[in-house]
Amino acid sequence: MDTSKLMFRDGLMKGERILITGGGTGLGKEMAEGFLTLGAEVHICGRRGGVCEETAAELMDKHGGKVVPHACDIRVGEAITDMNDEIWAKHGPLTGLVNNAAGNFISRTEDLSIRGFDAIANIVFRGSFYMTHDIGKRWIDQKLKGSVCSILTTWVWNGGPFVVPSAMSKAAVNTMTQSLAVEWGRYGLRFNAIAPGPFPTEGMSKRLSPDADGAERMERGIANPMGRVGEMHELVNLAVLLMGSGADYINGQTIAIDGGMYNASGGNFSALTAWGDDQWTAAREAIESTNAKDKAKRTV
Repeated sequence: MDTSKLMFRDGLMKGERILITGGGTGLGKEMAEGFLTLGAEVHICGRRGGVCEETAAELMDKHGGKVVPHACDIRVGEAITDMNDEIWAKHGPLTGLVNNAAGNFISRTEDLSIRGFDAIANIVFRGSFYMTHDIGKRWIDQKLKGSVCSILTTWVWNGGPFVVPSAMSKAAVNTMTQSLAVEWGRYGLRFNAIAPGPFPTEGMSKRLSPDADGAERMERGIANPMGRVGEMHELVNLAVLLMGSGADYINGQTIAIDGGMYNASGGNFSALTAWGDDQWTAAREAIESTNAKDKAKRTV
Protein backbone atom coordinates (compact mmCIF):
# COMPACT_ATOMS: atom_id res chain seq x y z
CA MET A 1 0.00 0.00 0.00
CA ASP A 2 1.18 3.54 -0.78
CA THR A 3 0.90 5.11 2.68
CA SER A 4 1.48 8.57 1.19
CA LYS A 5 -2.11 8.37 -0.06
CA LEU A 6 -3.61 8.10 3.43
CA MET A 7 -5.76 11.20 3.78
CA PHE A 8 -5.45 11.74 7.54
CA ARG A 9 -3.01 13.73 9.65
CA ASP A 10 -0.03 12.03 11.22
CA GLY A 11 -0.68 10.75 14.73
CA LEU A 12 -4.45 10.68 14.30
CA MET A 13 -4.69 7.21 15.84
CA LYS A 14 -2.13 7.69 18.62
CA GLY A 15 -3.51 6.15 21.79
CA GLU A 16 -5.67 3.66 19.90
CA ARG A 17 -5.13 -0.05 20.49
CA ILE A 18 -6.88 -2.00 17.75
CA LEU A 19 -7.22 -5.74 17.14
CA ILE A 20 -7.65 -6.95 13.56
CA THR A 21 -8.77 -10.53 13.05
CA GLY A 22 -7.20 -12.16 10.03
CA GLY A 23 -4.65 -9.35 10.21
CA GLY A 24 -1.68 -11.27 8.85
CA THR A 25 -2.70 -11.17 5.18
CA GLY A 26 -4.91 -9.44 2.64
CA LEU A 27 -7.15 -6.57 3.65
CA GLY A 28 -6.36 -7.14 7.33
CA LYS A 29 -2.67 -6.57 6.72
CA GLU A 30 -3.40 -3.41 4.72
CA MET A 31 -5.53 -1.97 7.51
CA ALA A 32 -2.89 -2.91 10.08
CA GLU A 33 -0.30 -0.96 8.11
CA GLY A 34 -2.57 2.05 7.77
CA PHE A 35 -3.46 2.17 11.47
CA LEU A 36 0.19 1.69 12.43
CA THR A 37 1.46 4.56 10.28
CA LEU A 38 -1.12 6.85 11.90
CA GLY A 39 0.13 6.01 15.39
CA ALA A 40 -2.06 3.14 16.62
CA GLU A 41 -0.83 0.13 18.54
CA VAL A 42 -2.00 -2.74 16.36
CA HIS A 43 -2.76 -6.32 17.35
CA ILE A 44 -3.30 -8.94 14.66
CA CYS A 45 -4.53 -12.49 15.04
CA GLY A 46 -5.03 -15.54 12.87
CA ARG A 47 -4.87 -19.32 12.91
CA ARG A 48 -1.49 -19.21 11.17
CA GLY A 49 0.54 -17.75 14.01
CA GLY A 50 3.75 -17.76 12.01
CA VAL A 51 2.17 -15.60 9.29
CA CYS A 52 1.06 -13.04 11.88
CA GLU A 53 4.57 -12.97 13.35
CA GLU A 54 6.09 -12.37 9.91
CA THR A 55 3.62 -9.59 9.17
CA ALA A 56 4.22 -7.89 12.52
CA ALA A 57 7.99 -7.94 11.98
CA GLU A 58 7.65 -6.67 8.40
CA LEU A 59 5.42 -3.75 9.34
CA MET A 60 7.51 -2.69 12.32
CA ASP A 61 10.71 -2.88 10.25
CA LYS A 62 9.06 -0.65 7.68
CA HIS A 63 7.30 1.89 9.91
CA GLY A 64 8.40 1.40 13.51
CA GLY A 65 5.65 1.44 16.09
CA LYS A 66 4.09 -1.62 17.68
CA VAL A 67 2.37 -4.58 16.06
CA VAL A 68 1.63 -7.55 18.31
CA PRO A 69 0.88 -10.94 16.69
CA HIS A 70 -1.41 -13.54 18.24
CA ALA A 71 -2.15 -17.09 17.17
CA CYS A 72 -5.88 -17.52 17.71
CA ASP A 73 -8.63 -19.61 16.16
CA ILE A 74 -11.65 -17.33 16.41
CA ARG A 75 -13.97 -20.30 15.89
CA VAL A 76 -13.17 -21.27 19.50
CA GLY A 77 -14.65 -19.00 22.16
CA GLU A 78 -12.15 -20.08 24.82
CA ALA A 79 -9.23 -19.17 22.55
CA ILE A 80 -10.67 -15.68 22.09
CA THR A 81 -11.05 -15.22 25.85
CA ASP A 82 -7.49 -16.38 26.50
CA MET A 83 -6.08 -14.01 23.86
CA ASN A 84 -8.05 -11.02 25.13
CA ASP A 85 -7.07 -11.80 28.72
CA GLU A 86 -3.44 -11.65 27.60
CA ILE A 87 -3.93 -8.39 25.68
CA TRP A 88 -5.63 -6.68 28.61
CA ALA A 89 -3.00 -7.94 31.07
CA LYS A 90 0.13 -7.21 29.04
CA HIS A 91 -0.85 -4.23 26.92
CA GLY A 92 -4.03 -2.69 28.28
CA PRO A 93 -7.62 -2.53 27.03
CA LEU A 94 -8.36 -2.49 23.34
CA THR A 95 -10.07 0.59 21.96
CA GLY A 96 -11.17 -1.01 18.71
CA LEU A 97 -11.89 -4.27 16.92
CA VAL A 98 -11.95 -5.00 13.21
CA ASN A 99 -13.82 -8.22 12.36
CA ASN A 100 -11.93 -9.00 9.18
CA ALA A 101 -11.25 -12.76 9.33
CA ALA A 102 -13.26 -14.61 6.72
CA GLY A 103 -13.34 -17.58 4.43
CA ASN A 104 -15.14 -18.02 1.15
CA PHE A 105 -15.22 -20.00 -2.06
CA ILE A 106 -17.57 -20.29 -5.00
CA SER A 107 -19.72 -23.39 -5.25
CA ARG A 108 -23.07 -24.48 -6.50
CA THR A 109 -25.15 -24.75 -3.36
CA GLU A 110 -26.27 -28.28 -4.27
CA ASP A 111 -22.60 -29.29 -4.21
CA LEU A 112 -21.96 -27.93 -0.72
CA SER A 113 -21.31 -30.26 2.20
CA ILE A 114 -22.22 -29.44 5.78
CA ARG A 115 -18.51 -29.34 6.49
CA GLY A 116 -18.01 -26.81 3.71
CA PHE A 117 -20.85 -24.64 5.04
CA ASP A 118 -19.46 -24.77 8.57
CA ALA A 119 -15.97 -23.85 7.36
CA ILE A 120 -17.33 -20.42 6.39
CA ALA A 121 -20.06 -19.95 8.99
CA ASN A 122 -17.82 -20.84 11.93
CA ILE A 123 -15.35 -18.09 11.01
CA VAL A 124 -17.58 -15.30 9.74
CA PHE A 125 -20.83 -15.80 11.65
CA ARG A 126 -19.75 -17.39 14.92
CA GLY A 127 -16.21 -16.02 15.10
CA SER A 128 -17.29 -12.41 14.55
CA PHE A 129 -19.93 -12.71 17.26
CA TYR A 130 -17.66 -14.51 19.72
CA MET A 131 -15.00 -11.81 19.34
CA THR A 132 -17.43 -8.89 19.48
CA HIS A 133 -19.25 -10.35 22.48
CA ASP A 134 -16.09 -11.01 24.48
CA ILE A 135 -14.57 -7.57 23.87
CA GLY A 136 -17.89 -5.72 24.16
CA LYS A 137 -18.57 -7.17 27.60
CA ARG A 138 -15.14 -6.05 28.78
CA TRP A 139 -15.77 -2.51 27.58
CA ILE A 140 -19.17 -2.40 29.27
CA ASP A 141 -17.87 -3.82 32.56
CA GLN A 142 -14.96 -1.36 32.62
CA LYS A 143 -17.04 1.61 31.37
CA LEU A 144 -14.77 2.08 28.35
CA LYS A 145 -15.64 3.44 24.93
CA GLY A 146 -14.93 1.26 21.92
CA SER A 147 -15.51 0.88 18.21
CA VAL A 148 -16.13 -2.21 16.09
CA CYS A 149 -15.86 -2.33 12.31
CA SER A 150 -16.81 -5.51 10.44
CA ILE A 151 -15.72 -6.23 6.88
CA LEU A 152 -18.76 -7.41 4.91
CA THR A 153 -19.79 -7.41 1.24
CA THR A 154 -22.61 -5.83 -0.75
CA TRP A 155 -24.22 -9.28 -0.81
CA VAL A 156 -25.76 -8.46 2.56
CA TRP A 157 -28.32 -6.39 0.63
CA ASN A 158 -29.18 -8.65 -2.29
CA GLY A 159 -27.90 -12.16 -1.57
CA GLY A 160 -24.93 -14.09 -2.88
CA PRO A 161 -25.65 -16.84 -5.41
CA PHE A 162 -22.86 -19.45 -5.42
CA VAL A 163 -21.45 -18.07 -2.13
CA VAL A 164 -24.47 -18.81 0.07
CA PRO A 165 -22.56 -19.62 3.31
CA SER A 166 -20.70 -16.32 3.10
CA ALA A 167 -23.80 -14.34 2.10
CA MET A 168 -25.80 -15.79 5.00
CA SER A 169 -23.00 -15.25 7.52
CA LYS A 170 -22.15 -11.71 6.48
CA ALA A 171 -25.82 -10.76 6.42
CA ALA A 172 -25.98 -11.96 10.03
CA VAL A 173 -22.97 -9.80 10.96
CA ASN A 174 -24.67 -6.86 9.25
CA THR A 175 -27.70 -7.47 11.47
CA MET A 176 -25.41 -7.70 14.51
CA THR A 177 -23.90 -4.34 13.54
CA GLN A 178 -27.29 -2.66 13.34
CA SER A 179 -28.59 -4.32 16.49
CA LEU A 180 -25.64 -3.60 18.78
CA ALA A 181 -25.36 -0.02 17.51
CA VAL A 182 -28.74 0.52 19.16
CA GLU A 183 -28.41 -1.76 22.18
CA TRP A 184 -24.87 -0.83 23.19
CA GLY A 185 -24.72 2.74 21.90
CA ARG A 186 -25.69 3.93 25.39
CA TYR A 187 -22.37 2.55 26.68
CA GLY A 188 -20.33 4.63 24.24
CA LEU A 189 -19.77 1.71 21.86
CA ARG A 190 -20.06 2.09 18.09
CA PHE A 191 -20.65 -0.56 15.44
CA ASN A 192 -20.16 -0.02 11.74
CA ALA A 193 -19.21 -2.09 8.71
CA ILE A 194 -17.54 -1.78 5.33
CA ALA A 195 -18.80 -3.59 2.23
CA PRO A 196 -15.87 -3.69 -0.21
CA GLY A 197 -16.19 -4.38 -3.89
CA PRO A 198 -13.25 -5.91 -5.79
CA PHE A 199 -10.01 -5.35 -3.92
CA PRO A 200 -8.03 -8.32 -5.23
CA THR A 201 -6.00 -10.33 -2.73
CA GLU A 202 -4.32 -13.66 -3.33
CA GLY A 203 -6.73 -15.68 -1.20
CA MET A 204 -9.83 -14.04 -2.64
CA SER A 205 -8.76 -14.37 -6.26
CA LYS A 206 -7.87 -18.06 -5.99
CA ARG A 207 -11.17 -19.03 -4.34
CA LEU A 208 -13.64 -16.66 -5.96
CA SER A 209 -12.13 -16.45 -9.45
CA PRO A 210 -10.23 -19.73 -9.87
CA ASP A 211 -10.69 -19.71 -13.66
CA ALA A 212 -8.22 -17.71 -15.73
CA ASP A 213 -10.85 -15.49 -17.36
CA GLY A 214 -12.47 -14.69 -14.02
CA ALA A 215 -9.12 -13.88 -12.46
CA GLU A 216 -8.34 -11.47 -15.29
CA ARG A 217 -11.71 -9.76 -14.93
CA MET A 218 -11.16 -9.45 -11.19
CA GLU A 219 -7.65 -8.05 -11.53
CA ARG A 220 -8.62 -5.52 -14.18
CA GLY A 221 -12.01 -4.55 -12.78
CA ILE A 222 -13.60 -5.04 -16.20
CA ALA A 223 -17.15 -5.39 -14.85
CA ASN A 224 -16.86 -2.29 -12.66
CA PRO A 225 -18.47 1.03 -13.72
CA MET A 226 -15.16 2.77 -12.97
CA GLY A 227 -13.23 0.25 -15.06
CA ARG A 228 -10.83 -0.68 -12.29
CA VAL A 229 -10.52 -2.47 -8.97
CA GLY A 230 -10.15 -0.70 -5.64
CA GLU A 231 -6.80 0.52 -4.39
CA MET A 232 -5.89 -0.54 -0.88
CA HIS A 233 -5.35 2.97 0.46
CA GLU A 234 -8.96 3.78 -0.46
CA LEU A 235 -10.34 1.04 1.75
CA VAL A 236 -7.88 1.88 4.54
CA ASN A 237 -8.95 5.54 4.49
CA LEU A 238 -12.55 4.46 5.06
CA ALA A 239 -11.52 2.11 7.87
CA VAL A 240 -9.58 4.94 9.55
CA LEU A 241 -12.63 7.21 9.30
CA LEU A 242 -14.73 4.64 11.14
CA MET A 243 -12.09 3.60 13.70
CA GLY A 244 -10.28 6.88 14.39
CA SER A 245 -11.43 9.94 16.25
CA GLY A 246 -13.48 12.72 14.73
CA ALA A 247 -16.44 10.81 13.29
CA ASP A 248 -17.83 9.40 16.51
CA TYR A 249 -21.45 10.00 15.53
CA ILE A 250 -21.33 7.37 12.78
CA ASN A 251 -23.02 4.32 14.25
CA GLY A 252 -24.95 1.38 12.83
CA GLN A 253 -23.87 1.94 9.22
CA THR A 254 -22.63 -0.39 6.50
CA ILE A 255 -20.81 1.60 3.83
CA ALA A 256 -20.11 0.22 0.36
CA ILE A 257 -16.80 1.00 -1.32
CA ASP A 258 -17.08 -0.63 -4.73
CA GLY A 259 -16.97 2.00 -7.46
CA GLY A 260 -20.74 1.71 -7.97
CA MET A 261 -20.60 -1.98 -8.85
CA TYR A 262 -23.51 -2.94 -6.59
CA ASN A 263 -25.71 -0.27 -8.17
CA ALA A 264 -24.76 -1.34 -11.69
CA SER A 265 -24.88 -5.12 -11.51
CA GLY A 266 -25.68 -6.28 -7.99
CA GLY A 267 -22.00 -7.00 -7.37
CA ASN A 268 -22.49 -10.75 -6.94
CA PHE A 269 -21.83 -13.98 -8.83
CA SER A 270 -25.15 -14.36 -10.63
CA ALA A 271 -23.31 -14.61 -13.98
CA LEU A 272 -22.03 -18.04 -12.93
CA THR A 273 -25.45 -19.51 -13.72
CA ALA A 274 -23.99 -19.92 -17.21
CA TRP A 275 -21.31 -22.37 -16.03
CA GLY A 276 -21.58 -26.07 -16.80
CA ASP A 277 -20.37 -29.17 -14.99
CA ASP A 278 -16.88 -29.05 -16.47
CA GLN A 279 -16.27 -25.48 -15.31
CA TRP A 280 -17.50 -26.23 -11.80
CA THR A 281 -15.32 -29.34 -11.61
CA ALA A 282 -12.25 -27.35 -12.64
CA ALA A 283 -13.07 -24.60 -10.16
CA ARG A 284 -13.54 -27.08 -7.31
CA GLU A 285 -10.21 -28.75 -8.05
CA ALA A 286 -8.40 -25.40 -8.14
CA ILE A 287 -9.95 -24.32 -4.84
CA GLU A 288 -9.11 -27.63 -3.16
CA SER A 289 -5.48 -27.24 -4.27
CA THR A 290 -5.33 -23.74 -2.78
CA ASN A 291 -6.88 -24.97 0.48
CA ALA A 292 -4.35 -27.79 0.78
CA LYS A 293 -1.45 -25.36 0.37
CA ASP A 294 -2.87 -23.01 3.00
CA LYS A 295 -3.52 -25.84 5.45
CA ALA A 296 0.13 -26.89 5.24
CA LYS A 297 1.16 -23.40 6.42
CA ARG A 298 -0.93 -23.38 9.59
CA THR A 299 0.85 -23.74 12.88
CA VAL A 300 -2.22 -23.76 15.14
